[in-house]
Amino acid sequence: KIHTGEKPYECLECGQFFREKGTLRDHERIHTGEKPYKCWECGKSFIQNSSLGIHEKVHAGIKPHKCLECGKCFTRSTSFRSHQKMHRGEKSEKCLECGKCFTLRSTLLRHQKLHTGERPYE
Repeated sequence: KIHTGEKPYECLECGQFFREKGTLRDHERIHTGEKPYKCWECGKSFIQNSSLGIHEKVHAGIKPHKCLECGKCFTRSTSFRSHQKMHRGEKSEKCLECGKCFTLRSTLLRHQKLHTGERPYE
């Protein structure tokens, strides 16, 4: 299936296709809200077992992603990559309303509330 690109399993909720039945099952939990994987330490629950594994590193203090620029360490590779963008001055998140660019998606989303008139801190 990987080499052919075949994705025979369809989510009946949103129409997205998957190669593996297990991947479809994990995806369907987004729609149902089911989070069967629970952290024994803090009780936080997750849709995927892999997400629980990443979360457990927080409690263990494991931060395998180290920035060579400043020495800061990260548990998640996604957080590490976002951090690296700041060192490079990369601003890939663009506001379609005014054209202003941001390093982090979260900063862009906060900025976009200015255009909608939404006040996040009231």
